[in-house]
Amino acid sequence: MRVLIIVPTHNEAANITTVLDSIQEHVPGTDVMVIDDASTDNTRLLVRERIARGERIELVERPNKRGLGDAYLHAFRLALAADYDAVVEIDADMSHDPAVLPTMLAVAERGINLVIGSRYIPGGSVVGWPRRRTWLSRWGNRYAAIMLGLAINDATAGYRVYRTDTLRAISLDGVQAGGYGFQVEMTYRTVRKGLSVVEIPIQFRDRVAGTSKMNRGIVVEAFKLVTYWGLADLFSMRRRRRAYREAAADTATQSTSS
Repeated sequence: MRVLIIVPTHNEAANITTVLDSIQEHVPGTDVMVIDDASTDNTRLLVRERIARGERIELVERPNKRGLGDAYLHAFRLALAADYDAVVEIDADMSHDPAVLPTMLAVAERGINLVIGSRYIPGGSVVGWPRRRTWLSRWGNRYAAIMLGLAINDATAGYRVYRTDTLRAISLDGVQAGGYGFQVEMTYRTVRKGLSVVEIPIQFRDRVAGTSKMNRGIVVEAFKLVTYWGLADLFSMRRRRRAYREAAADTATQSTSS
């Protein structure tokens, strides 16, 4: 497969060299796109230095901080235009170990539409998070699974491989979530299309350098959107059932009349 590894950044100078070194070690020769949103530290400089040395890295410099979801959508569209076979989502802070990438890519190469690096299946774990944040993450995933009917343990996971035919099938138009809920929405769209999803266990490690981009607003946005999608599905199902009952009643009436 032709694979593009997408690394979104905002002020990740403390981590970008380490993650790019690790990607090069575990999946050498793979194309990498760093999509940077208005970093004010040396993130862009460090990436440019690697590009100047001839490494297969593209730097997309955006003038404003538009959020994780918007960064990935921008990169996905570039990957589709360039006819890549698969794209990888990976954080810049080394919370996602690139050593797992060969396994995830091998699963995608077998035709699986979406491969998720999961913290919450047997063999997966979270290291370094306070108990409250782990609880919030687990609760958020359980809530999304119940509301949206997802048989997925870690729908919020940010370590993923999408086949690009998956992105074409689910359509990137109209994606609403910008932050924490982006991963849930993309999972939801994939499942609703009847496409295949496989979770691979990973050990997620909290960042040791730099600042987390998570905030309360991102969590609230995700909660509101998941609730909206779930209720919309419920009402849609009720309308379909009502229409079915009415159609069945009309058929029965016509049969009796004839």
